[in-house]
Amino acid sequence: MGWAPVAWLNYHHLLYFWTVAREGSVTRASRALHLTQPAVSAQLRTLERALGERLFQRRGRHLVLTETGQLVFRYADEIFSLGRELQETLAGTVSGRPMRLSVGVTDAMPKLLAHRLLEAGLQSAGPMRLLLREGHPDELLADLARHTLDLVLSDAQAPVAVRVRAFSHLLGECGVTVLGTPELAARHRRRFPRSLDGAPFLLPGENAMLRGSLVQWFDAEGIRPSVAAEISDSALLKVFAQAGMGLVAVASVVEAEVRRQYGLRVVGRVDAIRERFYAISVERRIKHPAVLAIAESARGELFR
Repeated sequence: MGWAPVAWLNYHHLLYFWTVAREGSVTRASRALHLTQPAVSAQLRTLERALGERLFQRRGRHLVLTETGQLVFRYADEIFSLGRELQETLAGTVSGRPMRLSVGVTDAMPKLLAHRLLEAGLQSAGPMRLLLREGHPDELLADLARHTLDLVLSDAQAPVAVRVRAFSHLLGECGVTVLGTPELAARHRRRFPRSLDGAPFLLPGENAMLRGSLVQWFDAEGIRPSVAAEISDSALLKVFAQAGMGLVAVASVVEAEVRRQYGLRVVGRVDAIRERFYAISVERRIKHPAVLAIAESARGELFR
């Protein structure tokens, strides 16, 4: 029985298409590829003829992916992501240099937890050069799509509405602990959680999942705390709590570290509020050894 002939895919043409889709226009793609606009346009037409489908449609001055174009882009994204991963792995293996891991941490993600996740994971993965930065979730997801980040650590899944091909891998979940300075904790510990009614409270910023969970829980319990401040950065939130400005809710998985580092005391624990944490990547199945080590460490040690 003979084999059916295979139509070969020109990966140069696929690369040009992928670059145009990422950059949003032939002009920007041409600059990124160091080619002329007519050359890129011609390669796109050649790819469309080879596939027998239109990949882009024009809306005003903008190019928009067709349904087929979206499908091809998802496959191209994975192909070139794997190619980049292969190059970096070989570079580390052949030269003896440590592999590079670029991680984005959302501003609402507890920094102590991010440190524990990365520390435990990197110890298991071997020599690794870590590039780390904090930012707004939308900005970090955009960088993930551009492959300038390998991973985003977040307290929320990647939003469905965001046009980024990303997969959210649950690392674990836990309850929350309300903490305060020794004076505030002593004052509000008795009759918890009713004691929170009228208590000074520091709320996370609007982009934090914990904020919505806290507000819902307050409403369900009929509690009306006095909001002293709303702070997006999780580390800054704890600094203000340390200064005695108000009580703060933290993920119970880092309760001990927060108490030790900021000198705070437990007011009460709330298991009804669940904090969930995710590793967001462009991989449906995690393949990067460091990301895999982080996920396995989180599931096997931190969130047991």
